[in-house]
Amino acid sequence: MSRPKVFVTRLIRNKGLDLVKDFCEAEIWPDELPPSRAILLEKVRGLDGLLCLLTDKIDGELLDAAGPQLKVVSNHAVGFDNIVVPDATVRGIPVGNTPGILTDATADFAFALLMAAARRVSEAERYLRAGKWVTWGPSTLLGVDLVGKTLGLVGFGRIGRAVAKRASGFDLRVIYFDQQAAPAPELNAAPVNSLDDLLRESDFVSLHTPLTAETRHLVNTDFLSKMKPNAILVNTSRGPVVDQEALYEALKTNRIFAAALDVTDPEPLPLDNPLLTLENCLIAPHIASASTYSRDMMAYLAALNLIAGLKGEILPHCVNPEVYKR
Repeated sequence: MSRPKVFVTRLIRNKGLDLVKDFCEAEIWPDELPPSRAILLEKVRGLDGLLCLLTDKIDGELLDAAGPQLKVVSNHAVGFDNIVVPDATVRGIPVGNTPGILTDATADFAFALLMAAARRVSEAERYLRAGKWVTWGPSTLLGVDLVGKTLGLVGFGRIGRAVAKRASGFDLRVIYFDQQAAPAPELNAAPVNSLDDLLRESDFVSLHTPLTAETRHLVNTDFLSKMKPNAILVNTSRGPVVDQEALYEALKTNRIFAAALDVTDPEPLPLDNPLLTLENCLIAPHIASASTYSRDMMAYLAALNLIAGLKGEILPHCVNPEVYKR
């Protein structure tokens, strides 16, 4: 009996890849860079399943190119803004993601960015490597204290809650704005009535919202103008949530103290981007989930979703469960 035919758009960790190879006739894209749109349109033809990454745009055109036999799309990510989910749903195709696994790793990294920006860690290392460290100075590279300050979380899902938990160890007051979040008194985190209230009160603002039409460029000139002058912005959500031109102006004019970004728009960020000229802007190459455990388990969940879809079973983690009502 022939095995289902699948395409894996990047070389994922063996904990998932081995499952895929055992169950499927799998073609794995071997390059570090993702396949181009033209190549992806070619590779999907006749597939039974697709395991993709957030760098791959999955829409109606691509699903139609695959053909009506396509049973499942499994996204190797928690977010799925790279997939036009309604296009999959209307075609009866379940879409899987990998939630929960990277919560702790991402929360750890969000807090690492917050602390690094507050204490100017990357700037201090550049200072040292440039030979500028000649003596201890009472006013050299002064940063921002955490104790007694207020951390504002924009979005209070799994990752936002995990960040709140970590904040308690630093005696930070935690507030959040998320109209859909359930209360979490055990985390000593208090909701605020509006985003304006959060920005007015917060010394640190950390973004934990999905990318939607409403959140695209949520952080704009108006948003930044309402932050405290000594505030720090942290983004581990999605790059387009931040209007980078507005952020550049706010940082260049010291409208806010600093920003720390794990995600940018586009990715990778071009080396001539003006944000890279600023000492008060720390940028990492989208590595918040880059722990061995997290990436192993993301691959594993993506494989489980793929195989379940190929078997005609309900995906363990499905972002469009309404597809099963069709």
